[in-house]
Amino acid sequence: MLKRLTAGLTALALALGLLAGHALSQSAGKVAMLLPGSINDQSWNASGYAGLLKLKAQGMEIAYSENVAAADQVEAMKDYARRGFNPVIGHSGRYFSPAQRVAPEFKTTMFLVGAGNSGFGDNVGAIDYASEQFGYLLGVLAARMTKTGKIGAVAGLEGLPNMVALNGGYRLGAKSVKPDIEVKVIYLQSMEDPAAAKEAALALAAGGADFVSGRLNAGHAGLVQAAKEKGFWVTDRSYGHTAIAPERVVTNVVENWPDMYVAAMKEIKAGRLGGKFMQFGFHTVTSAGTSGSELHQTPERAFHSDVAPAVIAEIGALQKKIGAGEIKIAPTKEDARGGV
Repeated sequence: MLKRLTAGLTALALALGLLAGHALSQSAGKVAMLLPGSINDQSWNASGYAGLLKLKAQGMEIAYSENVAAADQVEAMKDYARRGFNPVIGHSGRYFSPAQRVAPEFKTTMFLVGAGNSGFGDNVGAIDYASEQFGYLLGVLAARMTKTGKIGAVAGLEGLPNMVALNGGYRLGAKSVKPDIEVKVIYLQSMEDPAAAKEAALALAAGGADFVSGRLNAGHAGLVQAAKEKGFWVTDRSYGHTAIAPERVVTNVVENWPDMYVAAMKEIKAGRLGGKFMQFGFHTVTSAGTSGSELHQTPERAFHSDVAPAVIAEIGALQKKIGAGEIKIAPTKEDARGGV
């Protein structure tokens, strides 16, 4: 009798789990997105909005909120969940904690964190591209192009996993080419402040850096402006950045959030993303149809014309080795440290 009761309860639990997964997958026709900044920043927020528009083109109803302050994140997520949006996307790793708080209250709503690094429970999933892979390639590129032996990076949100991945990968890539190269990373309090970013980049240039990378949102425009004024090389995040100073932008890490969100939506509809992290990189081109990002200076070419053909070939070979698992990149917080 006890065995039959236990078996019955197990079957019931499995059925409820399947029903919850079914509810999550079948109700994903309305999608909402929270963004930390403006969709017109030609950077992070614009790429997230582009992803939302691609979902709209596939027939989904969309809604979004820009410039969502930290104090408003939880209530904004709840509001969209109450209104039947599913999934609710937080386009930044900083939305992971709010999603954790809200998810237990809305068990049939999927919460998706763009640039997250782990899932939570049954209805919080995360996606991101492999920042360490692209950071590593930018570090190799910087080491090949520097004439001073000094390079730098300007970023925000120190300690966030994808910042550790990108900036740590950058330092590791540079030192794989020139072990004695000086790499200095400056972290800012805000991702959205071009003036502060410009000041930081100018400080790096004053210290001898002739190649500056990094990751900011609206603030990234400040890096380009500094490069334009002082004549150092810079890497950016969009073709809009190239347009500011095409003679100084070496390449952009063009993040393909539209295709990442489309791939994630397929997983959500199949009930496979809850509680999980889905990462894109050179290892997922075949399986997921996208590497999550690409290196492009303009839509027509990957790198500035001053990048030597041998360096371009080296970057291409490294991409293949990373994709095949021959090179594994695992930056630590120490690799991504601020300062030299």
